[in-house]
Amino acid sequence: MSSRLKLNEKTVRDATPKPGRDYLIFDNEIAGFAIRIYRSGSRAFTMDYRINGRQRRYRIGPWPEWTVVAARDRAKELRRQVDAGIDPHTARDLQRTSPTVCDLIDRYIVEHLPRLAPRSQADHTSMMRKMVEPAWGTKLVTEVTKQDVALLLNEVAKGRARPHKKKPNNRARKLQGVKSTPIRANRLGQVLRKMFNLAIEWEMRSDNPAQKFYERPENSRERFLSLKEIKRLAEALERAQDQRGAAVIRMCMLTGARVGEVRTARFEDFNLEFGSWSKPAATTKQRKIHRIPISAEVAQLVRQQRLIVPKGCPWLFSGDTPGQPVKEIRRFWLKMQKEAEIEGVRIHDLRHTFASLLVSGGASLEMIGRLLGHTQMTTTQRYAHLMDSPLREGVNAVASIIGAGPKLVHSRDEESRTA
Repeated sequence: MSSRLKLNEKTVRDATPKPGRDYLIFDNEIAGFAIRIYRSGSRAFTMDYRINGRQRRYRIGPWPEWTVVAARDRAKELRRQVDAGIDPHTARDLQRTSPTVCDLIDRYIVEHLPRLAPRSQADHTSMMRKMVEPAWGTKLVTEVTKQDVALLLNEVAKGRARPHKKKPNNRARKLQGVKSTPIRANRLGQVLRKMFNLAIEWEMRSDNPAQKFYERPENSRERFLSLKEIKRLAEALERAQDQRGAAVIRMCMLTGARVGEVRTARFEDFNLEFGSWSKPAATTKQRKIHRIPISAEVAQLVRQQRLIVPKGCPWLFSGDTPGQPVKEIRRFWLKMQKEAEIEGVRIHDLRHTFASLLVSGGASLEMIGRLLGHTQMTTTQRYAHLMDSPLREGVNAVASIIGAGPKLVHSRDEESRTA
């Protein structure tokens, strides 16, 4: 049984439950809009409609959580959908099965991250789990907007308080103040851009809200050791008790390789007959095999390591754990910095120094890029300014050959005054 009248708060509140059955009170303005009175006394707004020859009922929401005014507005929206040929039930079911950002993160970690280096995998996972998932985890992938991306990156750029060691002892910690992290925001933006590009490929959405995110200015750090600093470092390495760590640093200096590539180098990667080193794709940042020529000094270092490492060990620099490469040389490097008086220099700066020495030796940017394993020329362009020195020497050489300098020429007015 059902009746039809003007639905308002009083009508809904005063409706009396009937024992043993539920009933509907339909609104006399919007066709199909009704309040359902349950035998238990609770009540909820519904919308009856017919689409594609099928009679259906859509539950809007319970009263009093939904007011009559809000339910009426929702009923009007549903009626417009029906008139447009859209089944509200189908649209709601589709939304319920739509992937959330949490689902996208899980797929990104499972399908995309294995293609990256282990360190990058850990970094991306950390950003997804600690920054993105708490903020957007329950959102649908289609609901994330450009404004959401901007707000999240702004929060990351502001930074957060973090533990700080006042002394080397790990138990002596205190919280330091908030430190801005704009570079971290840029890296997160790049990861989001890639993730949403994959979401488009996986047909989770049609556009990328992180495509043109605001990138904070970055001042790339370029530290090059001078010849005096290189000499002091070489002498400190010569005196070091830990010659394994010293050999790792020498290898970085002589090849310009990343410290991770050096630590995980194997004897089988070196061809001493032809003087080359083939870095496996699994150890390089570009995830491709990188083959470079090596000097006689590097070849001699490899031969020496063959005599030092345990028999049967495949690693050029064996670690303290049997069958594993050396893991940690950071403490050794800090000690070398103090002895060589080059505090604040990173091991990665040895790579920049290698490139600067190549430039001073007349190497082209293309040659430097190939030796360092750069996949993009823009990465190598950071060393372009170092080429000013040989260019300046060239123009000075031309000037010395020409010899005669410019003469001071007096104007006619000065000559007439002198006369």
